Amino acid sequence: MKILLLGAGKTGSLVAEVARERGHEIEVLRSSDNRHASALINKRLDPTDVILDFTTPDCVLDNIRACVAAGKNMVVGTTGWYSQVPKIRAEVEAQNTGFMYGSNFSIGVNLFFDLVRTAAPALQHQYSPHIYERHHVQKKDAPSGTALTIQGLLQQNSNFEIEVTSFREGEVVGMHEVVLDSVDDTIYLCHDAKSRRGFAEGAVRAAEWMAGKKGFYNFQDIWREL
Repeated sequence: MKILLLGAGKTGSLVAEVARERGHEIEVLRSSDNRHASALINKRLDPTDVILDFTTPDCVLDNIRACVAAGKNMVVGTTGWYSQVPKIRAEVEAQNTGFMYGSNFSIGVNLFFDLVRTAAPALQHQYSPHIYERHHVQKKDAPSGTALTIQGLLQQNSNFEIEVTSFREGEVVGMHEVVLDSVDDTIYLCHDAKSRRGFAEGAVRAAEWMAGKKGFYNFQDIWREL
């Protein structure tokens, strides 16, 4: 499979490494060489099977729109743009192409989402929730997309806003903690990533899954099929 990777940061570089290990041909396009999606022209996109985006919130929408307009399948790991999901979904469906996004492609984190979903009814029994997330100092969006996903899972069982506290420290890969506190006890749920490897492997496997498919997908809904 021929993959075009947008973004060559810490996670993007590891995604490229994993893709090559899994036998794929991969071209890496740095954000500095693709301002306002200017490099996403037919000559580059035509031979590509799937495009992977691991850029930044300020350029991801330009990339998405260029790739969707060209009818190319895409997997987006960049967060910070989710307010535009309904519009992007409409564009994907209008172009009849394939698109997947996810706040986190780690299998472990998606298992963690299931644990949070299971624990969410505690909010109906006088437990007060709080979410803490820690990432490296270079991460641009706060709260993280993963924390916002956790917040959404909890708010399905609550009518009040659940606070997220974000920390940006050193080289922290990513830690997410849910605290459910009551007068009688406290419940702690935590996922602490040791490396970006799990995220990168999940993203490449998502790209493999997307090859040749049409439709709009969230990684949360398909990861068990990988």
